[in-house]
Amino acid sequence: ERPNLLLIILLIPLLYHCHTIAIKIDIIMSDEWELKICCMGAGYVGGPTMAVIAKMCPKIRVCVVDLSQKQIDGWNNADCLPIYEPGLLDVVKESRGRNLFFSTDIDTELERADIVFISVNTPTKTQGIGAGRAANIKNCELCARKIAEVSTSDKIIVEKSTVPVRTAEAIRRVLDCNDKGLNFQVLSNPEFLAEGTAIGDLEKPDRVLIGGQQSLEGLEAARTLVSVYAHWVPKENILTTNLWSSELSKLVANAFLAQRVSSINSISALCESTGADVSEISRAVGMDARIGKKFLQASVGFGGSCFQKDILNLVYLCETYGLNECAEYWNQVVAMNDYQKKRFSRKMVGKMFNTVTGKKIAILGFAFKKDTGDVRETPSMFVVRDLLVEGANLHIYDPQVTREDMWTEMNYTCGINAENTKGLEESITTSPDAMSACEGAHAIALLTEWDEFKTLDYEAIYKSMAKPAFLFDGRNIADYDALRKIGFEVHAIGKPDPNAFNDL
Repeated sequence: ERPNLLLIILLIPLLYHCHTIAIKIDIIMSDEWELKICCMGAGYVGGPTMAVIAKMCPKIRVCVVDLSQKQIDGWNNADCLPIYEPGLLDVVKESRGRNLFFSTDIDTELERADIVFISVNTPTKTQGIGAGRAANIKNCELCARKIAEVSTSDKIIVEKSTVPVRTAEAIRRVLDCNDKGLNFQVLSNPEFLAEGTAIGDLEKPDRVLIGGQQSLEGLEAARTLVSVYAHWVPKENILTTNLWSSELSKLVANAFLAQRVSSINSISALCESTGADVSEISRAVGMDARIGKKFLQASVGFGGSCFQKDILNLVYLCETYGLNECAEYWNQVVAMNDYQKKRFSRKMVGKMFNTVTGKKIAILGFAFKKDTGDVRETPSMFVVRDLLVEGANLHIYDPQVTREDMWTEMNYTCGINAENTKGLEESITTSPDAMSACEGAHAIALLTEWDEFKTLDYEAIYKSMAKPAFLFDGRNIADYDALRKIGFEVHAIGKPDPNAFNDL
């Protein structure tokens, strides 16, 4: 049959009206977000930072992307994230699926983003020019190339990774080579969070630092990023600088913190030789308002992914610019940290009659600090390495560290693996709890300051141990008087040995 022309004529306005509604709905859906953020890298920095931004800015769409499907699946897991951080799971659950997303579809998310954070690993180079000191920014460059490849609109690119000063120049040059006429503004926005307190650090930061080019476009890009943080951070706590000051500030901040740790650790060695107590000295010195009390706790040494890497990066930068005396100064901070770890291992062997061969030693704590599962550059690993060389049988317990993570870090940092170390698997046991790790042991080494280690049933532990029972405290968290009354021979960082002094 021929179509009813009259009916068609009558329906045309209605069809046009429906089409208009569809167009308007599409526009509304695409404009429902104030901004769209993509973060490249779903690690210790990218994941928590984006989770807090999503929580504080419900009108901003945030997506974290990563090449690792396993990592992204972990972030999308209902009850267990790929990293441990107190309070992180609750923050993720609050926003995930609302305005927080995790994906391996990197191209799509980059294309739709207004702001792209680069939050990838920048490890110390292991070979070539600057090996052992210079940071390898290969991952940052790869991110910039991917952004230039898939972008179809102008974007703000934010360095979140810790990078050498003037890395933004390299990123900008890569981005400027795009053949689409796109404009990219590169900002520096270093993170200052600490593992174990990351959520609090992000929700109530001491400062947010944003560095950008001092051009009209650069200043406008900085204002856009300021507007994101201004959702919850007071304006007076948001600092804006030029690009190079921002990049260098991150390295300097970590260098200063590590310097304080090495400074008090150097004094701890002197205390053990003279009968002074490093805790009393830290308190006396820290009460000086010009010095302050933070980062004056003596220990077996600092660890983590930042301090040593950033100081060595700073050393390399100084050498590159011919500032050799400056390089030597900062390198000594790392040298003192290495000395402290080695000193602890030697004390253990020396106090245990100069041999630990065949002896069971309980290692309590493998993470580099409490409230995290991060084992990168952990001091515990270096003590374990030294005791392995001495032939000890080690039983390790840490509430957040897996055996797989432990092996991975030992292989990467110390070059220790089952192929090159005979009997490695048999020499190291990962225990399910502290009690089983300590049962029958000749000595205990407290190497991470987990709260649970302060309240263990040390009387029961002592009864189960070989005698004399030694306890070596690398974090100064134990009650030494109580332990000595039980029968332990106790040795701690920067604490006088009552058996060596009669005038304490």
